[in-house]
Amino acid sequence: MRHDAGEAQARPRADQGYAGDVPPQLAYEWWTRGEAVLVDVRSDAEREWVGFVPGAVPLAWKQWPGMAVNPGFDAGLRAAVPPGKKALLMCRSGVRSVAAAKRAAELGIEAYNILEGFEGDPDENGHRGRRGGWRLRGLPWRQG
Repeated sequence: MRHDAGEAQARPRADQGYAGDVPPQLAYEWWTRGEAVLVDVRSDAEREWVGFVPGAVPLAWKQWPGMAVNPGFDAGLRAAVPPGKKALLMCRSGVRSVAAAKRAAELGIEAYNILEGFEGDPDENGHRGRRGGWRLRGLPWRQG
């Protein structure tokens, strides 16, 4: 798993198959400056139950139940990310978004995985939201 974004990391980490990995704060900066489109690749159920980022594009990479790849992902991503903009892909913990970033790169989109995802890694009790993630970093999100 790729959950090693440090507070001091200010530049993307290059990776194989897509443009690289970025910490949540850098993703937020790019997004708010209009350089990138934030795409939440979690399932509709996750966004509904756990929370979401207002203004992010909701486009599931895999859909519940069954977690099958969303057949509309390619078309949805092309529609969401205009030419010349970066795609910032976020999932729960930064794993599914790697696969989505690789697919985006195959489509010719400059795509980045957001390290730590929305909720981060589980703690010793299996609870998320206490070890990294968009929410824990104090970035904008809502529930309900």
